[in-house]
Amino acid sequence: MIQLLLPTILLLYFLLLLAISYFTSKNATSHSFFTGDKKSPWYLVAFGMIGTSLSGVTFVSVPGSVTLGAWHYYQLVLGFFAGYFVVAYVLLPLYYKYQLNSIYRYLELRLGLKAYIWGAAYFILSRTLGATVRLYLVINVLQLFVFKPLGLEFWQATLLIVLMILAYTLKGGVKTIVWTDTLQTFFMLLALVICIFSLQQHLGLSWTQLWSDLQAQKLTTIWSTDPNASDFFWKDFIGGAFITIAMTGLDQEMMQKNISVKTLKDAQKNMVVFSLTLLLVNALFLLLGSVLVLFAQKNGLQIAPDDLFPHIVQHYLPFGVFIIFIIGLISALFPSVDGAITALTASFCIDILGFERKDLPEQRRQQLKKWVHLSFAALFAILVFIFKWVDDKNIVNLIFLIAGYTYGPLLGLFSFGILTKLKVHTRSIPFIVIAAPLLCYLLSQNAVIFGEKFQFGKELLLINGALTFLLLVLSSFVFKSPKNETAAL
Repeated sequence: MIQLLLPTILLLYFLLLLAISYFTSKNATSHSFFTGDKKSPWYLVAFGMIGTSLSGVTFVSVPGSVTLGAWHYYQLVLGFFAGYFVVAYVLLPLYYKYQLNSIYRYLELRLGLKAYIWGAAYFILSRTLGATVRLYLVINVLQLFVFKPLGLEFWQATLLIVLMILAYTLKGGVKTIVWTDTLQTFFMLLALVICIFSLQQHLGLSWTQLWSDLQAQKLTTIWSTDPNASDFFWKDFIGGAFITIAMTGLDQEMMQKNISVKTLKDAQKNMVVFSLTLLLVNALFLLLGSVLVLFAQKNGLQIAPDDLFPHIVQHYLPFGVFIIFIIGLISALFPSVDGAITALTASFCIDILGFERKDLPEQRRQQLKKWVHLSFAALFAILVFIFKWVDDKNIVNLIFLIAGYTYGPLLGLFSFGILTKLKVHTRSIPFIVIAAPLLCYLLSQNAVIFGEKFQFGKELLLINGALTFLLLVLSSFVFKSPKNETAAL
């Protein structure tokens, strides 16, 4: 009976998403797939973006990270908060001013076609890797609790989940994602709150006693004051701000939802409300992590960080809470993948295939869009199999490491375009955006030159962006740009 209950919940959840897709994708065109017809309510976008930003990684790995670093992750969150205001009041006005369906078209307008294509290519690379890491993490947990009892292998579970996501995103695109992400964010946050309360009751402590115990065990320490440590406060705060600017403001998936809002003012309201909400939500996830660690200590448990939350919920809390945990986990999974596959389809069609540069009939656009969407789904499944083979447990750091190398060139290209009026020889751009990450890698591998105990942290993204920026500046002085090769805005 129990073995059938969890798959039944997953099926009912999927049917609900399918129903939303049916009603939101009526009369959908390729344009509405990419832009939502600029009619998305800002408050739904703000709420739904919480689920997209947090994903299954936050749901499982952030509570587990308290095991190693208490609340040091919150230093990053404070940096995120600062970065969202740069996105709202620097980048969003730019995107609305030029009415961009793909944010990377700004690079074409400012720096030429090569910058545009390379910028989009880095997004496609980064978002594909990041989304599949998230997908891998959550399927691993679902495999243990839902699919393995049914006799399904990991590869079968992966294909099933990918097909589910395809089914409700294939036609509606952004119009569907805005509504499904809102629903899924609600379920994820509901699961978070219920799990915290259930753990508190199971420990038999009042909230005052619980907080005192957490502080006594130093499980709520936020600040890291060692400059050599990878999680030193200023490394995390500055790195967090630039992670937000790059992974939100320069990310087609996140901006696709924002620019689907009718006006700039509403899009900015969305971003401010979203940033404030994330401060609270991340604090709740870290509180959950602290309570889980305390629970493990009191029960003599030795559990790997990413397994801490699911293990305790399954074996020590009431079955009803475990069911809610599974619903929350599913809700964390889908927003982190459905939006990614939709944004990747949009970026590839608009930026690489040139939907906006070519006069293609609507039927042809729909056909190409469908095949691109299916191809990315197949690529997601293949990469999940590869991650399973590698089996790296340090998922959160892996995602930020990927971002540091792939979003750095984007940060440099956009900064150069916005902060300077210089022109650059477009033939140098491919060499620059490849050289900067390679130099960053060499630097990180030789961190000992800054001190034997020095470790690079989240500032790697900033260094990568700065190197790209400096190389672009040098290129603008060394080479004389041919006429019409770049277009000043």
